Amino acid sequence: MTETGRSAPALALARAQDGTALAYQHHGEGPPLVLLAGQANDHHWWDGVRADFHPVRSTLTLDARGTGDSDKPEGPYSVQQFADDVVAVLDALGIARADVYGTSMGGRVAQWLAIRHPERVRRLVLGCTSPGGPHAVERDAAVRRSLAQPDPAAVRRALTDLMYSPAWRAAHPGPYRTLGDPLMPPHARRGHLLASNGHDAWHELPGITAPTLILHGDQDRLTPPDNLRLLASRVPGARTHLFPGARHAYFEECRAEAGGLVREFLVEEGRP
Repeated sequence: MTETGRSAPALALARAQDGTALAYQHHGEGPPLVLLAGQANDHHWWDGVRADFHPVRSTLTLDARGTGDSDKPEGPYSVQQFADDVVAVLDALGIARADVYGTSMGGRVAQWLAIRHPERVRRLVLGCTSPGGPHAVERDAAVRRSLAQPDPAAVRRALTDLMYSPAWRAAHPGPYRTLGDPLMPPHARRGHLLASNGHDAWHELPGITAPTLILHGDQDRLTPPDNLRLLASRVPGARTHLFPGARHAYFEECRAEAGGLVREFLVEEGRP
């Protein structure tokens, strides 16, 4: 295996340990950066920003099982399983070690990737995510109600508001690629929800050995920003940054600053 990945076709498939087909997308040249999307989203979550990393990294995304061009088995699903699926894709590409950037549920998956497979993670970036379990700070009841409405259009409006500030939406009218994979079957959508809700890495987080950067919008109501502080208290040596005024999708709303911070973190000298 090599640390440097090579570009793959636009549509390529790897096989998980249980035989599930996993679609992945590998673009650019150089050492790989794995980008992990949020709950019930495919690789298009990263469309707006992935090119920002190509000056220093190739980018590797995947459609998590249940989304995009990947198989959609009945389940059950778990974030640990999603992490093992990432390893299956790395193996298929012959990548021994990669940088990993996970946001939202992808950040939960990234935690387990660094916990279960530390030799595969060179540097770790966690965005708008939480340690899960009873120690996490959960979204408030009003947010939960807004996402549980029976009208799909109302849910989409609520989710858009949770993702982006009004000022940013006014300047960027969409379409937005962070609101979920519209073609997901109901069983897969529920599987992703249960997987994300079942995440609890509190006791394992101190075992993470990869240098870690934690990012969050300070107006995030979907995953409250107090979770940044909690994660930083558990991951040894973790660095943090809060983006003023940003909501859940800080990586788009604060694209220039967030992308710059991640690039600098990935290429800085003096640490592995």
